[in-house]
Amino acid sequence: MEYKQYHEIKEGNKIFHWQENVYFSQANAYRFLSIHELLKISSDIAVEDYRQQGMSREFLKEKGYGILVSRVAYRIHKMPEENQAIELVTWEEKPEPLQLCRCYKFLDMDGNVLISGRSTWLVVDINARRMMPSKKFTLRPDPLLKEDFDAPVPGKIVPPADMELWDTRKIRFSDLDANGHTTNSRYSAFIEDVLPEEYRSKVPVEFRINFSKEAMLDSELKIYGKISEDGKKITVTGQTSEGLSFESEIYYA
Repeated sequence: MEYKQYHEIKEGNKIFHWQENVYFSQANAYRFLSIHELLKISSDIAVEDYRQQGMSREFLKEKGYGILVSRVAYRIHKMPEENQAIELVTWEEKPEPLQLCRCYKFLDMDGNVLISGRSTWLVVDINARRMMPSKKFTLRPDPLLKEDFDAPVPGKIVPPADMELWDTRKIRFSDLDANGHTTNSRYSAFIEDVLPEEYRSKVPVEFRINFSKEAMLDSELKIYGKISEDGKKITVTGQTSEGLSFESEIYYA
């Protein structure tokens, strides 16, 4: 099968399509696409979308911009499985004052929605080392598309007060990305590793993760968790000695 990548224009906005297979290494022990691979693919298609529009990471850096993912939220209608052909669709929506907004759809090859998601991204002035308003990101016209589709809106996560320490792990070299800190998909791998055994074979219906402060090489990440009384939500957070690193919520039917 030939897998394609291409842009389409909708209402003056560019929509990026990426077709691929769910490979053996991307699936978990139950042959479903793993949560951390879902995060990894989402990040990769966002970067590739920009690269094919002439805004590679190297180009952004030359212009003094860094773009960092802040929050991601997915609704999982049917998790893709090992060796399944899928089509990923992503586009930018009208930005918020301090964040860029991006949407995702994961489709089967018949066009049925498997996963729908939204993410927000911070624009950073890498020379001044501070966040900047999204209106100052002027390398492309602001997208105006605002589509109503079945995806959760990334928002604030409020962890319960009585979180329990579930794991402690040291950040290793293989956890890092080219920015020199833990890549966002690794946090969801850490989350998967601490899930109680009875949840490992379950496919969640929703997954949300918010990123705060990067975990750096050799730092110790303490991972806390809590299962709701009805057993349908698990909250997982991570902290280093420098403070909160991430917060997440996983929902089950």
